[in-house]
Amino acid sequence: MTSNSTSIRRSSSYTTTLDEKDLIGALNGALNSILLGKEVQVNLALACLIARGHLLIEDLPGMGKTLLSHALARVLGLSYNRIQFTSDVLPADVIGTSVFDRTTSDFRFIEGPLFAQVVLADEINRATPKSQSALLEAMEERQVTVEGQTLELPQPFIVIATQNPVTQTGTFPLPESQLDRFLMRIELGYPEPDAERELLRGGDRREVLESLESVADPDALRRLQAAADEVKVSDPLIDYVQRLVNYSRREAEFAFGLSPRGALAMLQSARAWALLHGRSHVVPEDVQAVLPSVVEHRLREAADFAGHGGGALAQKLLSSVDVVG
Repeated sequence: MTSNSTSIRRSSSYTTTLDEKDLIGALNGALNSILLGKEVQVNLALACLIARGHLLIEDLPGMGKTLLSHALARVLGLSYNRIQFTSDVLPADVIGTSVFDRTTSDFRFIEGPLFAQVVLADEINRATPKSQSALLEAMEERQVTVEGQTLELPQPFIVIATQNPVTQTGTFPLPESQLDRFLMRIELGYPEPDAERELLRGGDRREVLESLESVADPDALRRLQAAADEVKVSDPLIDYVQRLVNYSRREAEFAFGLSPRGALAMLQSARAWALLHGRSHVVPEDVQAVLPSVVEHRLREAADFAGHGGGALAQKLLSSVDVVG
């Protein structure tokens, strides 16, 4: 297990007087200069963080999962630690451990890599369930309990986890309780030919990342989060979300329906998506844009005993539930 803490280079041009539109534009521009041709995925990742959520990125190795997580931390000016999960990682390797200090004849706690504002849980499904569970309290409560003592984590606290497809060897599928802690799950996919050509011409993206300067700071992220909370949601829009949720609960092809937490996640994400696109109120298209990323990892087909996910079910929801009841 390895972890590394990254100090963020701040741009001298950054100012807290940037309005929301300019700030969002600057964030998008910086991220899209690193992850080429992935504007939708970049917007979803930003929406997840603005909605105060944790992000799960699932894809094949080498698709830019780690690059995106590091870029998000850098442009937002947040402290960053990376945990490389393997089958021998223990909970203490994630949270930290108490050691005996001979000078004071007492135990003192040494913080693990979990104590950062952005924590990359790299290849989380290569760790055993015991180590995966070390993240549960942290992701839900933004705190950890060590030997009966509660320790607050840095704020904001965001877990960005990557995982390889469950069909690959050496993986331990995340249980539903762990998956539900992630507001969104996204896939990056192969780049389009033009973007890949630019990528090949541009060389190692890690070198480009090193030159990337932050365009925000934690206070700016909090401003965006507060602005998303103010995005209005009408009663007809709530009716639409309820119809989506109820459809998942009553139709036979769903092994289980969306929980109230899933419904709230849909609305949180839709508010953030609306903010990113300059709207002060949520429209049905905002819900539809975020729905697959919010619900696919929360749904299972009734006949899907292998637990391969709910991609087809998300599309079923979108195509079967009318916007107007």
